[in-house]
Amino acid sequence: MSARLKKIPKFKNEDAEREFWQQADSTEYVDWSTATEAVLPNLKPTLRTISIRLPEAMIAQLKLLANKRDVAYQALVKTFLAERIKTEVTSQKPAKNRPKRKVRAA
Repeated sequence: MSARLKKIPKFKNEDAEREFWQQADSTEYVDWSTATEAVLPNLKPTLRTISIRLPEAMIAQLKLLANKRDVAYQALVKTFLAERIKTEVTSQKPAKNRPKRKVRAA
């Protein structure tokens, strides 16, 4: 990059930094052509507790399946959900028994 980059200011706190970057054009401060992808192997996703009501029979079946796999049933539920979400996101056609959404023109 031939243009001279501006110096990134020192910030009092994260709020001040956040406000700065919301207004600033980062290309004036960082040469993105030299950037490399960061790998954060120990980064854990933020978890959020939810409540969901399931029929007792379904919970019993989940517990049996989890027991066969030697995992907690909550972990099995997360695995099942993750697999289904991946399938839905990567699928080109809508799932069966799901109503098609109408798309409105903008």
